Amino acid sequence: MRRVTEWLMPPVPLGRVAALRTCVYLFVIADITIFTGWVRNRTAVPPELYEPLRIGRILPLPAPTAAVVTTVFWVLLVSALVAATGRAPRLLGWTVAALYLEWLVIVFSYGKVDHDRFALLVALLTLPTVGRARHGDSTRSVRGGWSLRVTQLAVVATYFLAAWAKLRYGGIGWLTGATLTRAVVRRGAEWTELLTDVPGLLIAAQFGIVAFELASPLVFVLRKRARYVAISGFYLFHLVTFAAISISFLPHQVAMLSFLPIERVRPVRWLRRRVAGGRVRSGQRDAAPEPDPAPSPLGS
Repeated sequence: MRRVTEWLMPPVPLGRVAALRTCVYLFVIADITIFTGWVRNRTAVPPELYEPLRIGRILPLPAPTAAVVTTVFWVLLVSALVAATGRAPRLLGWTVAALYLEWLVIVFSYGKVDHDRFALLVALLTLPTVGRARHGDSTRSVRGGWSLRVTQLAVVATYFLAAWAKLRYGGIGWLTGATLTRAVVRRGAEWTELLTDVPGLLIAAQFGIVAFELASPLVFVLRKRARYVAISGFYLFHLVTFAAISISFLPHQVAMLSFLPIERVRPVRWLRRRVAGGRVRSGQRDAAPEPDPAPSPLGS
């Protein structure tokens, strides 16, 4: 049990928690304003089209009237914006988690339920338990390690359970079916038309996708450098998927930052150094003494 506990709660720098928290909350803002902002106009459709998810029926959550959606939107927007700065991490963190869950229930109660936000939700629900965490803080925290670890588990579970769903509902025939071919024909980029001209290529790709998803838990047994290479492969997989058939897993990729030492990337600090360095160089040029005038040819 001690080994299990140590694995579930590895001490990590608080700066890493702060960096992930900022990225997650900034994505929430982008999500409700850009990617799922259409929900604010969905209240005009007939109410019978709203079929709440099971969680919306159990709690129960209010029906998405214009007043409810507008209130959730603005409170969530302001809360996420302030939470991204690190202020009131528990109060604002729980507020953002609860309101974003309500937002997603509304989004997914009109039809298709996406699974790319599962790990992001886990991050939102666990980050408030860490408490204060400042950017650049090298102090190690087991609470922070637990939050990052369960987020990582959610990331891997998304892949593994996706493969399980393919085989459960599609059977072994999913591997040899025309799922990718249909996706390429319906929404593929121009260059993907070449893929359909190669016999068996998309079938092989389907075998590769399922193998990759089933093998995703192996990332936890890799050494640090190999694990970073594997995570880079995960990102490359999603980049190719988006370039080929315009399917974006951006929220999942934000949660996947929990695998990486993102505390080393500090754009604000870098920008301050650049600005300060530019001022120093400018000041040195201004303070440089003027060169002595050239001597007269007559020596006077």
